[in-house]
Amino acid sequence: MARASSLLTDIPLFPLATVLFPGGPLELRIFEPRYLDLVRECTRGDKYFGVCLILGGEEVGGPAAPAAVGTLARIIDFFTTSEGILGIAAEGGRRFRVNQVRVRSDGQLRGDVACWTDDVPVVPLPPEFGLLETILRRLVEQMAPPWKDAPETCYDDAVWVGFRLAELLPLDTGERQHLLEMTDPMERLGWLRDVLPRFQRA
Repeated sequence: MARASSLLTDIPLFPLATVLFPGGPLELRIFEPRYLDLVRECTRGDKYFGVCLILGGEEVGGPAAPAAVGTLARIIDFFTTSEGILGIAAEGGRRFRVNQVRVRSDGQLRGDVACWTDDVPVVPLPPEFGLLETILRRLVEQMAPPWKDAPETCYDDAVWVGFRLAELLPLDTGERQHLLEMTDPMERLGWLRDVLPRFQRA
């Protein structure tokens, strides 16, 4: 189970209308000055920023209200969009709980967060969740996500399978946030198994 293990102070927070999972991919277009500053800060020191689901407000414009649990993100690449806008590719790291939030004069959110030790060591996937592994393999084949070439051993990891299904199944953001906040990987897999009938074709 995940538990609070270390504190990070005054990290930049990026509220988004999406949920980032540990090991998950994230691409963003960066054009607001507050987020250009965030990118410069993270690039200079190889630092993380925090991604939180927006509970109130908008991604663009004034400050948004972030969810209490989010995921650290590390920038791994840059690109330029067809409109000439800076883009970043990031990857999800550890989960965290926000202890305190501050808003800078430019609207950028800063937070003190307690990071979790996420599900270490690897939790083997129990046989009763074999159907979830099969469904994940089919989704990966159809959708070709960035981690489509992940080692076979990943499919034996209950945590990895749960997070990847949470990314690929057509869930709403509230459900994804619920899955992110779960600390028991078996509870997460059980929830995913129970919701599968919703996606069966008539």
